[in-house]
Amino acid sequence: MMKFQSLAEIATLADQLPARDEAALAEAQAREDSLTKPPGSLGRLEELALFMAGWRGTARPEIGTAQALVFAGNHGVCAQGVNPYPQEVTAQMVANFEHGGAAINQLCRVNGADLKVIALDLDRPTADFTEAPAMSEAETLAAMNAGAAAVDPAADVLILGEMGIGNSTIAAALAAALFGATPADWVGPGTGSDDAGIRRKIAAIDKGLARHAGLDPMQVLAALGGREQAAICGAVLAARAQRTPVILDGFICTASAAPLYAADPRLLDHCLVGHASAEPGHRRLISALGKRAVLEFDMRLGEGSGAAVALGILRSALACHNGMATFAEAGVSDA
Repeated sequence: MMKFQSLAEIATLADQLPARDEAALAEAQAREDSLTKPPGSLGRLEELALFMAGWRGTARPEIGTAQALVFAGNHGVCAQGVNPYPQEVTAQMVANFEHGGAAINQLCRVNGADLKVIALDLDRPTADFTEAPAMSEAETLAAMNAGAAAVDPAADVLILGEMGIGNSTIAAALAAALFGATPADWVGPGTGSDDAGIRRKIAAIDKGLARHAGLDPMQVLAALGGREQAAICGAVLAARAQRTPVILDGFICTASAAPLYAADPRLLDHCLVGHASAEPGHRRLISALGKRAVLEFDMRLGEGSGAAVALGILRSALACHNGMATFAEAGVSDA
C-alpha cells in the first residue's frame, strides 16, 4: 500500500509512478481504425476508449469494478461566515450517503459503481486558514494516507467526490494560490451563498492568501486545504500506482487534486474531469489543468455526482470499442 512520509516527496513521484502503456495504446488505436465506422466518427467515445487502454495496459479494457470514494471533512474557515449552512450538515449528509438517500447513491447504482463514504475527523475541523495553516504537515499526510488506503486495488476506474460545508471556499482558495487571478475570479455561490456571503468568501481568501504566501504546491494544500482535499490527493496517487484511471468530479474535487498538478503536471495524466460544473471557477480551472470535461450538464452538487454520470459515458465508450465488429469480421469493404 502506498504511504506518504513527507510533503516534499510528492513532487518527485512522477518519475517513479507508472506511465501510460504506449504499446497497448497503439494496439487499441489499430483496433479503433478497423471497426465498422468512419474513422473518428464516435468522437470523444474513441478518445475515452484509448485513454482507458493506455492506462489499463490492454488494447481491450473493461470495467469490471468501478469504485466511488466520497471523502468528507469540516473546515475552520467557516468561522468567517463563508457558508449559509452549519457544519453539522456535513455529518448529516454523510449519514444520508450511508443510508442510500443522496444523488450519488442513485447515480452509482445506475452506472455500476461501488460507493464508499469516508468521514475524516468531522468533530475536529481544520484550523481557520485566515489565522493559521489549516493543517500541519502531519495532519495533511494522515489524510493523504487515509485516501490512499481507501483505494481498491481491484478497481478498473476510480470516481472521486467530496462533502464538506465550506469547501467551495477551500477550492477557490487553492485555485487562486496555485494558478493566480483574484479570489473573485474563482469564488461562486457554492451551496447557495448570497452576494454578502460571496463577499465574505472573497475576504477570507484574500486574508488567507496574504498570510500563506510563497509556499510550494503541497504546502499550499496544507495551509489552505482540508482533510477531504488531502485524501483526494492521496487517492489520486494510489490509483496512479496501480495504473487505475480516475474520474474527478466538479470544482471542489478538481481543485483538491490541483496541488498535484502544480507539483508536477504528469501526476494528473491518468485523470479525467467528469463534468464542467456550473460553479464559475471550474471552467477556468479545467483550462489551467489542460483538460476537457467529459460532460457539461450544469451540475454543481458535488458528492462525485458528475463523475458518476461520466462513468456511464466511459462504459459506453468501451462497449463500442470492445463490442463492435471489425470490417473483416463483418464482411464490410474498408475504403
